[in-house]
Amino acid sequence: MKSLKGTILGVGVAAAMFTACAGGQQAPQLTVSGLDPAKFDTTIQEKPVKLFTLKNQNGMEVCITNYGGRVVSLVVPDKDGKPTDVVLGFDNIAQYADTLNSPTDYGSSVGRYANRIKEAKFVLNDTTYQLKVNDGPNCLHGGGTTGWMNCVYDAEQVDDKTLKLTIVAQDGENGFPGTVTATTTYKITDDNTLDITWEATTDKPTIINQTNHNYYNLSGNFTEPGYDQVLYVNADNFTPSDKLYIPTGEIRKVEGTPMDFRTPHAIGDSIKSQYDQIQNAGGYDHNWCLNTYKDGKGDDTQVCASLYSPKTGIFMEMYTNEPGVQVYSGNFQGVGNEVNIPHKNGPYPQHVSVCLESQKYPDSPNKKDWVQPVLNPGEKYFSHAAYKFSVK
Repeated sequence: MKSLKGTILGVGVAAAMFTACAGGQQAPQLTVSGLDPAKFDTTIQEKPVKLFTLKNQNGMEVCITNYGGRVVSLVVPDKDGKPTDVVLGFDNIAQYADTLNSPTDYGSSVGRYANRIKEAKFVLNDTTYQLKVNDGPNCLHGGGTTGWMNCVYDAEQVDDKTLKLTIVAQDGENGFPGTVTATTTYKITDDNTLDITWEATTDKPTIINQTNHNYYNLSGNFTEPGYDQVLYVNADNFTPSDKLYIPTGEIRKVEGTPMDFRTPHAIGDSIKSQYDQIQNAGGYDHNWCLNTYKDGKGDDTQVCASLYSPKTGIFMEMYTNEPGVQVYSGNFQGVGNEVNIPHKNGPYPQHVSVCLESQKYPDSPNKKDWVQPVLNPGEKYFSHAAYKFSVK
């Protein structure tokens, strides 16, 4: 990646060129969400970066940058028809690229391996692989600042509703084996669904576990905790974690615990519980074992989770073919360095948002009884998640 200075200059030059082309008279052409595309037009890692916009005829707009495959804004109509941006993030590429002062996974397409791997190592075919350590003693999201969320994807806007992003990761990148070619395809449909597919191939045995990391607040108000958001998770079990967020290996029933969202209820009802799992994480940051995954296959036609804002009436249903979903309640937002970082529609307090990340279970390469994320030459990795928006 170019230096941050180079990145910021790139954005500045792009903005200046935009103003010059407009004769210094016209205001920039903003997206429905209020983004200025010129603030995303730059060069990083010697590759062009820009903002891509997907739209349908029913009031949905999704803006995506090919830097990290990040969803920057997602607009859908609320119960009164008002366009409402429901994902957190920044309004410029410089902050996304500033991994020193504002490191974040906002909206990203995470790879190679979403979530955590214990002690940043795993064994595959009798070979031990040491990964980049970036989260205590563990590896998180494929290496964080040097993971795919901070790499530039090659972008192809297929049509007004579809964006295809491709990345080629070299053998040994952050310690992972195999040269991997991976694609993330974002598509919006006429029923206001954000449909995401991930595909990948490799030239030697490796592991892969991709996801999307949108932070949702369906009220559109990012200045208050999202405690009134109503969550549903179609899961009878979850995987308890230790204090470093690594699953213990136990599969535990949700019944009788604050992890039970089989009947939808507001997150604020239980997020401050004295339950040890809640206390360890400062809220929710756990993997649920989805009921929609049975006999080695996920049913992505059945709702695996949902989120609802009583303020706006916006209702989001999630579908996936993966065995798990990570529910993260923004426990680190509004804490430490996050307090002073300027955000889009901010500042962001703790627990302002909810992530619903489709996935293989965290640390699954080291839990051989769980669904494995192994990809071999000649095979194709395929993962699918969809988020359908409506009002009620």
